[in-house]
Amino acid sequence: MSDPVGDLLVLLDIERLELDLFRGQSPDERANQRVFGGQVIAQALVAAQRTVSEDRICHSLHAYFIRPGDPKVPIIYQVDHARDGGSFTTRRVVAIQHGKQIFNLAASFQVPEEGWEHQHDMPEAPDPETLKGLRDRRLEIADQVPESIRHEFTRERDIEMRDVSPLDLFNPKPASDSHQVWMRVARDAGDNQALNQCLLAYASDMSLLGTGNRPHGLTWFDPKLMSASLDHAIWFHAPVKFSDWHLYVMDSPFAGGGRSFNRGSIYNRDGKLVASVAQEGLMRQKKRKN
Repeated sequence: MSDPVGDLLVLLDIERLELDLFRGQSPDERANQRVFGGQVIAQALVAAQRTVSEDRICHSLHAYFIRPGDPKVPIIYQVDHARDGGSFTTRRVVAIQHGKQIFNLAASFQVPEEGWEHQHDMPEAPDPETLKGLRDRRLEIADQVPESIRHEFTRERDIEMRDVSPLDLFNPKPASDSHQVWMRVARDAGDNQALNQCLLAYASDMSLLGTGNRPHGLTWFDPKLMSASLDHAIWFHAPVKFSDWHLYVMDSPFAGGGRSFNRGSIYNRDGKLVASVAQEGLMRQKKRKN
């Protein structure tokens, strides 16, 4: 019996080779694709966390995707101790395949402390229980998908997602860039804060890239669209329990020059803003072959 969450937890339990050197794997089902960006973000964050005192929690990370990842070979993560201060710790992580950088990340950690607080309120949204899950929606249209990718398209997922305003994948119409998705890890993964941050980081790369496509009536199945994450940033504001529902509120204030800029705010079910996300993505029209 499949256990997507168990497989994800194994994926995040990267192997330590040396004091600051780690090795991560990719899931078998991505053998014919690029490595998922959220996987590299999460594994790099794990590598950074394992070199930092447990009393320090990640409050922000900034990452660049440099080359496509090859899912057929391991990823080596090399950690640099940029700074160990009285309150803050900074780590730089480089991901390497075939002797070249494919990704780099800088993460900052802080000893928790009290301070003034404010946040924007969570916008209104339908309860997740009233919405169809991603897999249920995909099963309804599976016969329209090429048989070669049908299993991957409809398989059980490690992250459960319920879109408030999903686009028609095969006949999309231009829509508002602002949209909302409820998401959570598909079963309880415990209370460890470092792990829950990694799970949120993994999921934060889902749905966000497509936000810039919405005003143009584009989806992943459009043959003229070339799309990929270029960078990714997360700011963690509050403790995360990612087996509970979280509302991902996204918008795309700009697209141009072959890129789209996308933002996200992640709220827990109680309306607490737990994280903010920003990403620039490639949004290029494929050139016709002569």
